[in-house]
Amino acid sequence: MSGGQGYSRGSQPRSCVWNAYGEGRRPTASTSGAQGPCSPGLLASDVSRSWLCTPQPSAMARGLPSTTRLARFCQKLNRLKPLEESSMETSLRRCLSTLDLTLLGVGGMVGSGLYVLTGTVAKDMAGPAVLLSFLVAAVASLLAALCYAEFGARVPRTGSAYLFTYVSMGEIWAFLIGWNVLLEYLIGGAAVARAWSGYLDAIFNHSIRNFTESHMGVWQMPFLAHYPDFLAAGILLVASAFVSCGARVSSWLNHTFSAISMIVILLIIILGFILARPHNWSAEEGGFAPFGFSGILAGTATCFYAFVGFDVIAASSEEAKNPRWAVPMAIAISLGLAASAYILVSTVLTLMVPWHSLDPDSALADAFYRRGYSWAGFIVAVGSICAMNTVLLSNLFSLPRIVYAMAADGLFFQVFARVHPRTQVPVVGILVFGVLMALLALLLDLEALVQFLSIGTLLAYTFVATSIIVLRFQKASPPSSPCLASPGHTAKKYDSFSDHIQLVGAAQTSVSEPGQLRPALKPFLGFLNGCRPGTAVAWALGILVVSAISLACVLVFGNSDLRLPRWGYVLLLVVSGAVFLFSLLVLGAHQQQKKQDTFQIPLVPLTPALSILLNICLMLKLSYLTWLRFIFWLLVGLVVYFGYGIWHSKENQREPLELTTAHYVVFPSGSLEETVQAVQPAGQAADQESACAE
Repeated sequence: MSGGQGYSRGSQPRSCVWNAYGEGRRPTASTSGAQGPCSPGLLASDVSRSWLCTPQPSAMARGLPSTTRLARFCQKLNRLKPLEESSMETSLRRCLSTLDLTLLGVGGMVGSGLYVLTGTVAKDMAGPAVLLSFLVAAVASLLAALCYAEFGARVPRTGSAYLFTYVSMGEIWAFLIGWNVLLEYLIGGAAVARAWSGYLDAIFNHSIRNFTESHMGVWQMPFLAHYPDFLAAGILLVASAFVSCGARVSSWLNHTFSAISMIVILLIIILGFILARPHNWSAEEGGFAPFGFSGILAGTATCFYAFVGFDVIAASSEEAKNPRWAVPMAIAISLGLAASAYILVSTVLTLMVPWHSLDPDSALADAFYRRGYSWAGFIVAVGSICAMNTVLLSNLFSLPRIVYAMAADGLFFQVFARVHPRTQVPVVGILVFGVLMALLALLLDLEALVQFLSIGTLLAYTFVATSIIVLRFQKASPPSSPCLASPGHTAKKYDSFSDHIQLVGAAQTSVSEPGQLRPALKPFLGFLNGCRPGTAVAWALGILVVSAISLACVLVFGNSDLRLPRWGYVLLLVVSGAVFLFSLLVLGAHQQQKKQDTFQIPLVPLTPALSILLNICLMLKLSYLTWLRFIFWLLVGLVVYFGYGIWHSKENQREPLELTTAHYVVFPSGSLEETVQAVQPAGQAADQESACAE
């Protein structure tokens, strides 16, 4: 061939640059009709077997249009962490059994809320129907827990919601989720330490607080506590020291406190049923549901946060002996135990004394005192302190591992990725964030910041549920080994684009892949069959999230803040609900990934979609001040990401400027893969081919 219309195998490759879509072009102007060796038109008609392109960074920087630079920048923000890297190999120690993970989850969920939350919801919101509030909240939490269980079994790495978002939705979203979870654990641990200190101080008639105020004075400054809480800071420092000794030590401590806590709960339930008076649920005392159905729903929104501790199990999956089986099993068992404890304790509490006479601050201890069992108050105090200790350990155990996962990926400072050679835990993260948590508990007024726990947790739940849908309809990644095909399978290689054109028909006749319309529905949904694989799924998922937000706004604000007429409220409710259901049907009409050998959620996309809707409804119920603080924290996180994370990301380092060659590979199933590989010396390539042959 001549005149720039062809390029033979024996010729030397000429320089070209790649645009945002991977298409090659010459950086300099050519004569009319002439094409560079990498032009799309040439590739479609050329019969050569391969082509080579040498990127020119300086020419690329000078010549690319601004829109292409923007496209590349957006691709950089949304790059994914390869899923196949999530193997069993780890620098941490895999020493946690299913029992260890279960007790970690129970310890994270059954805390001070059991001793305080039950009385508050029963007296102010739901009455004896508080048990229904806990039941509905447990079912709602199960939707999010199932999403965590599937990811924790499939991606056995530490990082929890951060990692799950990274492998499915993109880098910047993963960083923001990790950034919010970091603050959630910091404030949560400090708040529990303050509650632990206050409970112990109440046992000694507030002598600790009086002593501190008499010597340090009372502070009257915004955002600061009324007095420094040295006891809360001290317990956090001691707990951090124990956690830094290794996962086995942390697990042993958690076993001890959890066992004492569960024994106390069991005694409370047994003694409570002995002292039960069914008359306290009668109509004379206000009935079973004095606040009606709305009261039960209001109680559900509050009780939902009693079950937010199960994510510690997913965060610990990298240290589990058998995460594929242990993580989903531990999440299910721990959630069931926590739900049973909350439901049974709230039942006996409202049966022992009338719900309207409960003391919200110390409901259980006061109930036993009024029934003549004042000695039971000591048992309740012991159980409460042990339960709060397990929550502290859960926070201090999870937080450094989230930071470790972010640092190991290059998105956070590398010092936090260091693992102690003997204890095999991220000791720097444990000590640094343990001290930060202690300072928060020592100095700050945490009551105004506690709602951060809610918004951070709910946002993480929403992204994990969305990630499940993305992953289910995502095409499985091809093997990343030099052999291109996995062991035991034969693959036929096609090097030229003309060979690719010849194989399109064969690829289209293969079995439907994830993201494609189900074959049985193609005659009925022909308008979707013309879309590229994954395009209709992406649009349907976007519409699903938008319709969930609009539907949640109508449900939360429709009758109150928006002041809509009845017909307007019903119209918006029907329209947003119909769009939500339509997007679900479109998603369900497409092929999902084949069943894995790990746990998978049933009824996808319905189950994660309901979780998304519920989480958005609960987020919209939070105050506007919480949203303003949340936005400010997100802006700080973006400064950290663009100042450090985006430049040090390991995914950024995977993009070297090398010689590249493109190949097309057809697997026995008929699926077609295009790969771009670095050009290597002939000797090295020969060695890899011989290794593949072996």
